[in-house]
Amino acid sequence: MRIAAVSPAAAALGIAGLTLADARARVPKLAVVAHDPAADARLLDWLADGCEVFSPAVALAPPDAILIDVTGCSGAFGSEAALVAALRRRVAAHRLQPVTAVAATPDAALALARHGPDGDVAVLPVTALAVAAEVHTALRRAGLTTIGALAIRPRGPLAARFGTEAATRLARLLGEEDAPLVPRRIPPAIRVVRRFAEPVASQAMIRDTLDGLVRDASLELEHRHAGGRRFEATLFRSDGHVARLAIDTATPTRDPVVVSRLIAERIDGLADPLDPGFGYDVVTLTVPVVQPVAARQLGLYGDDDATTPVAALVDRLTTRLGSARVRRLVRGDSHLPEQASFDLPVASPLPTAWPAANADEPPRRPLHLFTPPEPIEVLAEVPDGPPRWFRWRRLRRDVARFEGPERIAAEWWRDGDAATRDYYRVEDAHGRRYWVFRNGLYGVETVRPGWFLHGLFA
Repeated sequence: MRIAAVSPAAAALGIAGLTLADARARVPKLAVVAHDPAADARLLDWLADGCEVFSPAVALAPPDAILIDVTGCSGAFGSEAALVAALRRRVAAHRLQPVTAVAATPDAALALARHGPDGDVAVLPVTALAVAAEVHTALRRAGLTTIGALAIRPRGPLAARFGTEAATRLARLLGEEDAPLVPRRIPPAIRVVRRFAEPVASQAMIRDTLDGLVRDASLELEHRHAGGRRFEATLFRSDGHVARLAIDTATPTRDPVVVSRLIAERIDGLADPLDPGFGYDVVTLTVPVVQPVAARQLGLYGDDDATTPVAALVDRLTTRLGSARVRRLVRGDSHLPEQASFDLPVASPLPTAWPAANADEPPRRPLHLFTPPEPIEVLAEVPDGPPRWFRWRRLRRDVARFEGPERIAAEWWRDGDAATRDYYRVEDAHGRRYWVFRNGLYGVETVRPGWFLHGLFA
């Protein structure tokens, strides 16, 4: 067993990296705990949540670093140095000792923080280059011990000898090539922020703040001629705890009254009520899903169209029950009946419109489909005649009328072995209508086609 991490006092004793036996031989009263990488990862993730106070673009660099894109974010703090100081104070409040560095690229900032945050990349050791340990050894054997020594070498021979990865990483470290930061959360289309000089613990103040943020977001949406489908509020507590709540809407909206009411209902319906503790110091509202708002057709007397109450009902149900519990049918891009439609949460993008049905013809598809289709016994003419009678759930149904067949082939690009289906719409002697199919072409795909009941018409 080896020492994986040490405190500053233990580091001064020179026991980092030693085996546990050697370390205890030097320091008999050494206090040790088992290394828990999973707990470290949870702590890093928890700290990253709090770092969203400073920027919406936050990424993890396991096992010990967080990358923050602060481009355009320093204005709220006065300067970039003030932002870094506020970040250090927030992390230090959790009895952690942060090491920070600011650079033009994520690779350079990470290297400076881990190997020497004095701002000069050239003096960093070659171990700051994010490549395999074997490459570090080869570079040192070649007499290249610092990043500055590597930087003055031609890149072609460097890539030929040590690999293209080394040349690419060096370019990113020197700022010659930018590597885009991949944030842990997709930056929202709209983000509005309220910062408090002192933490706020009043529930009324918190709700007033959220209402003000909603109004600000609505003005931005109106300026973009758009509406939001999802609104997310994030409350950053002074002790590092982050509370999140979100609402989804059935249609794009920018009405601040509607959004504020839904947020209030969401807060009232929380199983774990908001606990301000010592107070919230930052509250943000984001609109991650933004869609254009079409012109509405008003009624004869200037009132809203008939879909408005339905959309409002869906919004309230979604807020109270959760977005995954309120769903809509969506048209699927498949000619197979069981894949021609599926359900999605109402917060998902608006589905493709269903084809208009001909009012003079009976429906081509039943309202109820069995999954999977149920096998039936059928008397039919060979090879491709319609059913004369069939037995389903132990009862015989005599066919009085039928329509078909409608031949539906399998999706050969997905399942080349699936059989062709011949569908019939049949009506029994009592007027009940069924959707049955013969699975497989007689004498071509099978010698004994099977029959199945796939659906029931109303």
